[in-house]
Amino acid sequence: MVDAANIAVILLAAGTSRRFGADDKLLAPLAGEPLALHAARHIVELAPRRRIAVCRDDDGALARLLVAQGFEIVVNPHPEHGLSRSLSCGIAEAARGPDVAAMVCLADMPFIGARHLRKLIARFDPVAAPVVASTNGDAAMPPALFARALFDTLRRGEGDRGGKALLADAALVPARADELVDIDRPDDLPN
Repeated sequence: MVDAANIAVILLAAGTSRRFGADDKLLAPLAGEPLALHAARHIVELAPRRRIAVCRDDDGALARLLVAQGFEIVVNPHPEHGLSRSLSCGIAEAARGPDVAAMVCLADMPFIGARHLRKLIARFDPVAAPVVASTNGDAAMPPALFARALFDTLRRGEGDRGGKALLADAALVPARADELVDIDRPDDLPN
């Protein structure tokens, strides 16, 4: 059985946030804290072997917040090339370690708790279930867990699709729709 101590968790936090407007949505306040900090803290609670955050820079406000939570920062200098570029950067870093799998989480999904992340790990098997994804009942989506054997495939992805093709055959772990909400626009933030 695989547990959190044998995986790397990659927090994708380098997006351009075009739909959010001029402000960095990952620093937007949610319940008195920056949005990205919610996802980061759930990952910290999970206690994986490695916490990797892909950011636009390694010395900005977001990177500093994540370093304070114990994340290694990997820079994606070209976030305009889409989610796949960030995923490739994060997977490349994860591949340098001994981990049997990498979990990919999005920094703009603040409501997914460590309990759901543990369910993904419990469902994972490197051979029988090499890809495990979350679902709201309609589609496979992040957070998702990928076996090490798939790292090269993930590194070659392009555009905003990331590991989407691999999710087609994923073992699915249901979550409530309100847990899987991502914040794209200022109106998506709860009051």
